[in-house]
Amino acid sequence: MAAPVPLRGDFDGSTLRRLAKASSNANQTRRLLALASIYDGGSRSMAARLGGVGLQIVRDWVLRFNAEGPEGLIDRKAPGATPKLDTAQRRALKEMVEHGPIPSVHGVVRWRLKDLAQWLFEEFGVSMDETTVGRELRALGFRKISARPRHRAQNEAELEEYKKNRGGPGCLDSLAAELS
Repeated sequence: MAAPVPLRGDFDGSTLRRLAKASSNANQTRRLLALASIYDGGSRSMAARLGGVGLQIVRDWVLRFNAEGPEGLIDRKAPGATPKLDTAQRRALKEMVEHGPIPSVHGVVRWRLKDLAQWLFEEFGVSMDETTVGRELRALGFRKISARPRHRAQNEAELEEYKKNRGGPGCLDSLAAELS
């Protein structure tokens, strides 16, 4: 069995307890108190029980504490997944959408998410789902805009007449006049 990683020498148990008392972060406090027990001669197993974790986690805490001090025991935000498109690829996607497709070159008359995903794969070798392409476009400032549908047999003159007689703002007045 390998020797445990030693704790840094510029702290002691009482200092860590004082820092734990002043800390507003519950997880940092728990970790500081577990390491304070090690400084006071306790075993790593006892520190793991105090911290409610396993021995490997205590070892990770010791490494972070040795490298960064008490601030290293504060939880960090997870970095998340790396973006699939870099800045140059995003710029190319934005330009492609702004200029629109060339039917003879791209084979489409308007861009769909499926078409843009295919273009990204052919151009950059980046495989993306349609929803991810949509999120990227939204982040670039694009919004889906579609024309309001109109029935092919709709008569404009009849529609205007209907709006005047039935659906206008004075329709309650005309209804009241009919009833009296």
